[in-house]
Amino acid sequence: MFPIELNGSRLRLREMRLSDAERLVQVYGDETATRHLSFTPRTADQCVAVIQVAIKDAQAENRTVYMLAVVTPDDELVGAARLAIDERPHSAQIGFALKPGLWGQRLGGETVRLLLDLGFGALDLKRIWGARAPDNERSRRVMLSAGMVEEGRIRRHLRAHGAWRDSIVHSVLDDEWKTATIHT
Repeated sequence: MFPIELNGSRLRLREMRLSDAERLVQVYGDETATRHLSFTPRTADQCVAVIQVAIKDAQAENRTVYMLAVVTPDDELVGAARLAIDERPHSAQIGFALKPGLWGQRLGGETVRLLLDLGFGALDLKRIWGARAPDNERSRRVMLSAGMVEEGRIRRHLRAHGAWRDSIVHSVLDDEWKTATIHT
């Protein structure tokens, strides 16, 4: 499925472009933005590599990774959103990051809802999940507000920023999402 373009009320998700690299560094290269992510701040070259992989993935015949730019109505990249289909093709994991200056404006919730629309709508998935750092309260609130349920803790799930970290998993099922979207 290519190209992806999903419109929200204040944001849009679209395919990554090489011209997004400078703006992606403002997210993936920022220490605050990556504090709760699974990687340390990225360099400009690393952000270009991320975009190159996203472009290649977007052109795959059986696409399983949707690495998308989160952009404002005037097409300025302000974040990144990812949906990756699991080994079992009925399920996918989502992730997102936004410029810290935009936190607290409910844009994370809009981003997650757009990813859920992609997964449950266009891709006909049955389960979508996301993992967060235990101390990432903002991400907890975003996922709960999008209708995701906290499932539990994966202990020593990943090594991030030089230490082992647990992850808290949230998920939502297709029938839960359909019920929630009918009432919103």
